[in-house]
Amino acid sequence: MIHSLFIINNSGDIFMEKHYKSVIHRNICDYFFEALGKCAKPEDIPAVISTPHHKLIVIYRKKLFFVSVVVNEVSPLFVIEILHRAVDIFEDYFNDCTEFTLKENFVIVYELLDEMLDNGFPLATESNILKELIKPPNIFRKVANMVTGDSNLSSTLPTVQLSNIPWRRQGIKYTNNEAYFDCIEEIDAIIDKNGSTIMCEVQGYIDCCVKLSGMPDLTLCFTNPRLLDDVSFHPCVRFKRWESEKILSFVPPDGNFRLISYHIESLNSVSIPIYLKHNIQFKEGSNGRFEVTFGLRPGLGKSVENVQLNAEMPKCVLNMSLTPTQGRYTFDAVKKTLVWEIGRIDPSKIPSIRGNVKIFNGCSLPESNPPLHLNFQVNQFAISGIKFGRLDVYGEKYKPFKGVKYLTRAGKIQVRT
Repeated sequence: MIHSLFIINNSGDIFMEKHYKSVIHRNICDYFFEALGKCAKPEDIPAVISTPHHKLIVIYRKKLFFVSVVVNEVSPLFVIEILHRAVDIFEDYFNDCTEFTLKENFVIVYELLDEMLDNGFPLATESNILKELIKPPNIFRKVANMVTGDSNLSSTLPTVQLSNIPWRRQGIKYTNNEAYFDCIEEIDAIIDKNGSTIMCEVQGYIDCCVKLSGMPDLTLCFTNPRLLDDVSFHPCVRFKRWESEKILSFVPPDGNFRLISYHIESLNSVSIPIYLKHNIQFKEGSNGRFEVTFGLRPGLGKSVENVQLNAEMPKCVLNMSLTPTQGRYTFDAVKKTLVWEIGRIDPSKIPSIRGNVKIFNGCSLPESNPPLHLNFQVNQFAISGIKFGRLDVYGEKYKPFKGVKYLTRAGKIQVRT
């Protein structure tokens, strides 16, 4: 499975490494740096990098690279999921996963990596099990450990380690029993210059915060479950019940967890909330023209917020002199990047930006216009149309409070001009 793990920052410094079998020299990361040098952005790093005797499986999160080294044949998606789970655990323990927080808590980080993987194979990846094994850090525990010389590692096994429900411990009690569900969907799309959608996908997931006493058995229904496709579940979900009845039946972990993730690929059922009208021209020996106007899809009924437009202009552009009707814009003359921050779009006042583009004298014009990239979010709106139904509790006598929040936001939306 995982032979070694290296954590690398954006500057290329290997500031933490963990070896589960024999020690592999950090020179193996030279193959990673070579692949990174060919990428325009850190996010473009290949997930799998081949070397003569090893395979490097990489993820990039929180401005850090997690590079795992594998020797034997293994499913890359399995290793990628373990790496993402490790980052989630670090965020749960330290409220963030940055180079600074990992260095500040390097002892706990190594203890977590020891417990999560046994000889490179996953062992304990549930947060509540790890928190019984390794106490989360706080200022009082740090002071006590410094005085007594103890560590955060528990001397007893968790009560759920040998249970058939290892993600939930016994004896949980809350004064108020609450269950919150966040349905978050991201749109990935490519739109041609005529405004037609070439490709559109929705990546969605349901994050939960469950604070229920005892050992509740929940069933969650959807009003339109057939919309969900290509679904992956938390281990607590009973898959056979979903296959037969399209109902989520599960004993939930305590606290925060991701219940399901899903993927929808359909051009007909998904309509992007905003559209663009654009006119971008480059003329040799004179100034070019840049005009973009936003519009809202009719019948949306929700406000579109945090709207932002990004564009990477050609190298022939010297400067841009634009006038936005809303928000503000910045143009980096070195990186040739344009950022227009609009904010919230008022349906009665459609934002637009227009002006001149100054071009270097004697510079060859680009063969095509630059694509535009969009960012936005719509609160209390699920673009797929998914809606929550009933939440029933079995095995306990209380009736919990159920809170539901929807959020739709842009993933990678490219508008070709």
